[in-house]
Amino acid sequence: MSSSTLTQQASPTSSSSIKSRLSKLKPALWLAPFAVFFYLFQLAPMIWVLVNSFIYDDEFALDNYSEIFDSAFMMQAFSNSLWLSIWSSIIGLAIATLLVSSLRRVDSKIRDGVVAFTNMSSNFSGVPLAFAFIIILGTNGAITLLLKQYGLLGDFDLYGKWGLLVLYIYFQIPLAVLLLYPAFDALNDDWQAAAALLGAKTWHYWLKVALPVLSPALFGTLIILIANAIGAYASVFALTSGNYNIITVRIASLVSGDLFLEPNLAAAISVILMAMLAFITVVNQWLIAKSYAGKKN
Repeated sequence: MSSSTLTQQASPTSSSSIKSRLSKLKPALWLAPFAVFFYLFQLAPMIWVLVNSFIYDDEFALDNYSEIFDSAFMMQAFSNSLWLSIWSSIIGLAIATLLVSSLRRVDSKIRDGVVAFTNMSSNFSGVPLAFAFIIILGTNGAITLLLKQYGLLGDFDLYGKWGLLVLYIYFQIPLAVLLLYPAFDALNDDWQAAAALLGAKTWHYWLKVALPVLSPALFGTLIILIANAIGAYASVFALTSGNYNIITVRIASLVSGDLFLEPNLAAAISVILMAMLAFITVVNQWLIAKSYAGKKN
């Protein structure tokens, strides 16, 4: 057989192999812009923050971290941020769970309207939200004056710990509703009827059936809410002018202050914050894995 005949037989095979390789490379090529974007705006800043957190007086050292843990002021900022984040997340999640459970039992038009309003209110945050709360619940706010007139409001201070908790709960509820709403589709209405026929009360059904089914979604939503709250900055700063000590305000003051600029110290605080969120996420994944394992068993 001549060499030309062999070449003609091999060329279709080689061309098809090239085409198959190109078809396999297409997803990677489409993914390349996202990979570049992810590196530039996620990985690169995190690497920069991590490296600079160990730089102190142009030398690699742990002094930034020791300064944070030795400072009562910094520890107070972490404590305040965690207190606001955890409690607002728990309360917001509880209210959202009740709201979503109720939405499943109302007319579809009402349900669609509430979901649309929730979607809109979830984007109402930052300075506009702080301004709205000042008008409504500030020292001379409309609702504040009305409640004080009837003696229903004591020493409530919008600009203190409890006022900020109310603010945090407000912007946590819409996000929790949007995250939990699809999860409730996993519940079958017949389950509650079957439980009732077997003699179970409503709280038995929720404790033994509904909550175990919803537990992965509840745990995941709780982690997202904590992360959302612990990273909040604009609303708190606009409301308190930076006078309430939370960790995001401290980071901002260290990188944009008029007198003392300490970006390396701010980087160390950010690394601790990321480590905290990573730990919470790992615990969440472990709890979700245990809940799934319990269902299989």
